[in-house]
Amino acid sequence: MAISKILLYYKFTPIADPKAVMLWQRDLCEGLGLRGRILISEHGINGTVGGDIDACKKYLRKTKDYPGFHDMEFKWSEGGAEDFPKLSVKVRDEIVAFGVPGELKVDDQGVVGGGVHLKPEEVNELVEKHGDEVVFFDGRNAMEAEIGRFRDAVVPDVETTHDFIAEIESGKYDDLKDKPVVTYCTGGIRCEVLSSLMINRGFKEVYQIDGGIVRYGEKYGNKGLWEGSLYVFDKRMHMEFGEDYKRVGHCIHCGDPSNKFEHCVNEDTCRELVLMCPDCHGSVASRHCGREDCRQVAAELAAAEAR
Repeated sequence: MAISKILLYYKFTPIADPKAVMLWQRDLCEGLGLRGRILISEHGINGTVGGDIDACKKYLRKTKDYPGFHDMEFKWSEGGAEDFPKLSVKVRDEIVAFGVPGELKVDDQGVVGGGVHLKPEEVNELVEKHGDEVVFFDGRNAMEAEIGRFRDAVVPDVETTHDFIAEIESGKYDDLKDKPVVTYCTGGIRCEVLSSLMINRGFKEVYQIDGGIVRYGEKYGNKGLWEGSLYVFDKRMHMEFGEDYKRVGHCIHCGDPSNKFEHCVNEDTCRELVLMCPDCHGSVASRHCGREDCRQVAAELAAAEAR
């Protein structure tokens, strides 16, 4: 029986001809039967691909042949090509869309002027040394933080990465500019950019977790400073670092613990993802996001179902 895997990776490195790299990557993936999503810009590459394990290994070796990618770190995850609808390889202005491609500076060592990289154990050492002075700053969309976050973390009010610039320039976090701030995100890539943007805006002591939440969770499970589930961008939608995880998310209707995001029943005008427990999602009447028009659609569908 064939074994499938998913590869996750990124690398900030100057790319002189992103289109040529895009064409090469697309041909390589097509030839190996891999599917997934790869973004390439003048700043580097960001990809998630899945397929047969031998094809993934060959892809890894071939991709590392490119001079700028030779030391790129690949993470292995469960899954395969079936977790992706198709192969998408595109050139973009940014490999993480903060909306400031001209501000980011990259050299052969990676992002210029970014936060200090901390290994998971160094994160804990920093907290042991400075205690409550250390601020964890969530570099993800606020929705992701609903089911898991670092203890007492600051969760910015953002729906997309494009919202971060206005958020950190709003003045809300000016009191953090002289404190040690640890930025974190799923695998580390968003914080590579976010930490540099924060430093450019006056934050004096900024850190980022090497490998992000994933690496920290692999090291400490649920015994460290991370609490809850990790939102992931595949069909699983969430993962945990062991069975003993803390349930921090709650159903929007009944308040019961939940780490499962479900789509609103109003498929015509709303595809909002909201936390619902199995019971509330199981009833058409409560399978909505809470918006009044969606509540009405759910009520009508429930009435039709009852006839």
